Amino acid sequence: MASGLAGRWLRLNGPARIGGVDLARGLAVIGMFAAHLLVTADHWDWSDPSTWLFIVDGRSSILFATLAGVSVGLVTGGAVPLTGDRMRTARGRLAVRAGMLWLVGILLILTGVPVYVILPAYALLFLLVLPFTALTASAVLWAAAGIGAVMAFVQPLLNELPLWHGPFGEEISAALGWNYPFPVWIAFVLAGLGIARADVRRLRTQLWMLGAGSVLAVVGYTVSTAPPESLYLQYVLTAEPHSSGLFEVFGTGGFAIGVIGACLLLCRLDAIRMLVLPLRAVGAMPLTAYTAQLLIWAVVALATIGDTGDLLAFRALEPFWPLTIGTVIGCTAWALLIGRGPLEWLLDRTAKIVVPARPRMVDRLNP
Repeated sequence: MASGLAGRWLRLNGPARIGGVDLARGLAVIGMFAAHLLVTADHWDWSDPSTWLFIVDGRSSILFATLAGVSVGLVTGGAVPLTGDRMRTARGRLAVRAGMLWLVGILLILTGVPVYVILPAYALLFLLVLPFTALTASAVLWAAAGIGAVMAFVQPLLNELPLWHGPFGEEISAALGWNYPFPVWIAFVLAGLGIARADVRRLRTQLWMLGAGSVLAVVGYTVSTAPPESLYLQYVLTAEPHSSGLFEVFGTGGFAIGVIGACLLLCRLDAIRMLVLPLRAVGAMPLTAYTAQLLIWAVVALATIGDTGDLLAFRALEPFWPLTIGTVIGCTAWALLIGRGPLEWLLDRTAKIVVPARPRMVDRLNP
């Protein structure tokens, strides 16, 4: 086995690594940086470049959630689901990771940085997707479509539950990541799982993702421009970012699938795969990159403003480019000089300690 720099290079660029998935993750992380730190327009106009940042609002987090499903699919067997003890071990380790993600998310919320931290929702989604990991690609994708369609109609009612308006409503909402409500967002994770089961390495799958995702995005965003008169249906039949409306589910879900497909296709070309290596390095350690951004934000805001929660004052410091460039350089250097991201290593190591691999049946019969 290669060691040192050669081994770390192989880990990032070898055949076992799916470069397009890393690239999509890197784009999702940088997109969330932009959504947090830049002022985005409230609409999209191709003829006006000043509105183009609208693309990151809501779409980056949905891309992140869809990629979570891809990751779950890959660690539970890829195109062919694991079975027996191997699947039980994989599910157990994912559950441990979910618990640790939730804890990291709560700690980030306690910094007071004024963003909706996605990690608590991410953790719950990891748990909710586990029962679906034994299903085939078509079954999972149909489940994603069905849940997304039905829950878009239910979500406005869930948002009005007395729970959110009680004495601990805000705390419960933050702990559940309700800005990314799991009843709807599980559809995005299932879509990612279905993509993994369809084999993201296949050219046919990648072309299908780009085509189907683009069609869903165009149809979803186009149809949503005709709002109904009913207030309830206005909440349901919308593609507005963070609305969990029907056309956001299918339009932005399609956008995420299309982006992943495009990244996979681009990374089939060696020259492009090498060109985007820094972004792939960010995507290889997304938890570390996301967490570091919020921690640095908290430290800098506290030192310069005296308040971690003042978003306008922090944005006035123009932190996007320094944080983004620093993250890209830092992740690239870490990946090549040290290896796996520190938080990714910690979660993986802890999960393997808590849920050790079960011996295969042949080992039990031949001790």
